[in-house]
Amino acid sequence: MKNAILKKVIVLHGPNLNLLGNRENDIYGNITLDQINDKLKNLGNGLGIEVITRQSNYEGMLIEWIQNAKKEGIHGIIINPAAYTHTSIAIRDALLSTDLPVIEVHLSNIFTRESFRHQSFISGVVKGQITGLGLNSYLLALRAFAEEF
Repeated sequence: MKNAILKKVIVLHGPNLNLLGNRENDIYGNITLDQINDKLKNLGNGLGIEVITRQSNYEGMLIEWIQNAKKEGIHGIIINPAAYTHTSIAIRDALLSTDLPVIEVHLSNIFTRESFRHQSFISGVVKGQITGLGLNSYLLALRAFAEEF
């Protein structure tokens, strides 16, 4: 039996994550974005969380979704900004402008990869960061929303 929906969480996937399963499987594994989204929605149903998933290769679209989240009745944001993690002050500012709790996630461990990936402009404005655990990075973030926020 499904739990009653108590919260809404939006999961935002950044650029190139639509190619999961077809790119750099040695880094990201074989899982596809659709599989990640399905697992999140199934877990959300069990936790009483409606999970809304969106992916964009465009920085401005991610910013629009962040800015509109509260108006859409969203209670929290899980974001994998992908390459924008290391480049986007604009996404950082959008996250900073919302008073919603945010968790940053990454499939791979950004701190064991190329040195330019060690810098996250996002991490300083989020409640937490989960990195390097593949699909579990997302699932742990969703569990944190169920228990903490």
